Amino acid sequence: MPLRRSAVAVDTPPMHIICFGPGPKFKGGIAQYNTALARALSDEGSDVTIVSWTQQYPAIIPREFVDKASRNDFLEGYKIPVHYLTNWNDPLTWRTTAKAIATLQPDKVIIQWYNPTQGIPLNAIAKYLRKNTNAEILFDLHFVAAKEQSSLDARLTRMALQHGNSFIVHAYKTADELKALMPEREFEITLNGKRSVGSEQLADGTLQTDYQQPTTILKLYHPIYSLFKPDPNFNKENWKKEHNLRQHVFLFFGFIRKYKGLHYCIEAFSELAKQRDDVSLMVVGERFWQTVDQSKFSTKVKNALFGTVKKLFLKKSDDEKNYDPLALIEKLGLKDRTLVVDRFIPNEEVPPYFQAADAVVLFYETATPSGVESLSYNFKLPAVATRVGHFPETIKDGFNGYMAEPKNIADMVRAMNAMIEKPIPRENVVEATKEMSWANYAKAVLKG
Repeated sequence: MPLRRSAVAVDTPPMHIICFGPGPKFKGGIAQYNTALARALSDEGSDVTIVSWTQQYPAIIPREFVDKASRNDFLEGYKIPVHYLTNWNDPLTWRTTAKAIATLQPDKVIIQWYNPTQGIPLNAIAKYLRKNTNAEILFDLHFVAAKEQSSLDARLTRMALQHGNSFIVHAYKTADELKALMPEREFEITLNGKRSVGSEQLADGTLQTDYQQPTTILKLYHPIYSLFKPDPNFNKENWKKEHNLRQHVFLFFGFIRKYKGLHYCIEAFSELAKQRDDVSLMVVGERFWQTVDQSKFSTKVKNALFGTVKKLFLKKSDDEKNYDPLALIEKLGLKDRTLVVDRFIPNEEVPPYFQAADAVVLFYETATPSGVESLSYNFKLPAVATRVGHFPETIKDGFNGYMAEPKNIADMVRAMNAMIEKPIPRENVVEATKEMSWANYAKAVLKG
């Protein structure tokens, strides 16, 4: 069945955009991001189609990626078709996907880049589209150097990204990583979306492919998530009382991954709790590698195969198999000070946790632009964060949050105390993020 285009009623023909990435049926921030991007482009008058994976990763990975719990439809009210076509494990679907996109004759194809293993299928898809369409191929880079870097990552990343006409980054660090990956290409950074000569269409409608001309990097940001709406009738004090939370509440939210530093968060909170009895910590989110039944034979087989692959390509220090920071809560005697919700949180259940909190905790070891950070801004929630990755770009110490040195428990405690003793005004969070809207983001993408 041929793909459908959305119907947009405008006086002039709308620009047709393909948003390639996980569709709304998947868990996680990238699926939410891709959905929010499609909505924003549609709001600007574009004709948008989402083309999604059916399986994003090799079948041996022992994890459930599909959201089977949420009921909210983030595309409700939008005429945006979603087509689930691309199976990482079936090369025939890669060419099928590329041909299906090409038949729509898109003006732009925006590809979400967030995992090096996807370099194999995305190389095939992007290469075909560069050869057989006049579309601008934009890679929306959530990072270039992976958090858990393997010996193959750079090769797989370069394999796919070499086909990009333009690139979107959310942090200068990512732009630097891209330049290091492709030293033979000249890059030019723009903050407003205007493309350089090397990324623009020529008079005959074809795209400039001379790499002697600069390739544009659109330095944008991770937009504020407006998919999740605060409950106007939420009673913060009643909710805190029902959940045995004390006066000052810190929130760790999202998938539990080692790089997110939950172990540092819990250790720092333990020290803070020794100093004062008016603090609580919420840990809300599922353990990343504990989403399937570990007793099933199929899971055991996947664990064995995946474990072998990790030993070959992943540094031992990056293996999260035995990462269990929640064990620290009992070990440090914090059960009466913490609320742990150790499961995937459906979309409709997200708001109360942010509305009950006084600050979000981002004590990451390494960081790329964070969906949790952007989500917290939608609730006007300040952050305590480590000086890693892009956080120094988005969090001004003492204005819209407090910064701590990475891996430094004492400094993290200091930052948490500062948040209590000198609370960040919510209007500061609004001021710091006022330009980080999806509308501004979409306008910049469409400008080229």
